Amino acid sequence: MSAVPSPRPVTAPEFRAAKARGAKLAVVTAYDYTSARLCDEAGVDCILVGDSVGMVVQGHPTSLPVTLDEMIYHTRCVMRGARRALVVADLPFMTYQVSPRQAVRNAGRLMKEAGAHAVKLEGGVRARDAIRACVDAGIPVMGHVGLTPQSVHQMGGFKVQRDTEQLLADALAVEVAGAFSVVVEGVPADLGAKVTGAVGIPTVGIGAGAGCDGQVLVFHDMMGLYPDFKPKFAKRYADLGAAIKAATEQYCREVREGAFPAAEHTFR
Repeated sequence: MSAVPSPRPVTAPEFRAAKARGAKLAVVTAYDYTSARLCDEAGVDCILVGDSVGMVVQGHPTSLPVTLDEMIYHTRCVMRGARRALVVADLPFMTYQVSPRQAVRNAGRLMKEAGAHAVKLEGGVRARDAIRACVDAGIPVMGHVGLTPQSVHQMGGFKVQRDTEQLLADALAVEVAGAFSVVVEGVPADLGAKVTGAVGIPTVGIGAGAGCDGQVLVFHDMMGLYPDFKPKFAKRYADLGAAIKAATEQYCREVREGAFPAAEHTFR
């Protein structure tokens, strides 16, 4: 029987400390008030406001077109729905790669203007200076190694990453730079477990096996709301897409047949 999560808000230090307790962390990627509220009430430990919003909500083939202003908007929406969960917002493509100074400035906007509790940025060794600068400025950072979607063109697509030496170097660089946790994406399960054992901060796996300290799934993938891309690692816990389509078809039919609105839906 799983432990009931504490009603107290989850902080970045508490999230990090979960590893030492052996507590598994449940993370969901969400983009709006309604989904954030539902996830928060269900007991998730962390809501990640991902730049995957570019694909799932905006309909782009990658996350690259997403802007910082769009991330601020979506993070604000999520913050209104989150009461307990730690809210981590993605720094989108080219908002931190130029310099550590740029990273601090833009991470600061996500904290100050959107209310995020922490930020996430991609890259290991190459991102360590940006991570360190943000941490030194008082901004909690979640790292992201393995398959890094912002590098999709450099990687030649969304491909499983198998370079053990590089992955370990990246994860350790993230930890040494001061990150409180690290997402590990798209790697073989044994490699995900190896990284988890090599670092002292929690690993949050997405397509990285059960050996990670926590798991993250996209809300729309979990609920069957995003049919365009079905990654192997995404378990569908509900088929809301089909239910929504069926309900909408019924609505259209009732409108055309004159069955809606009925008397109980009409003012007198």
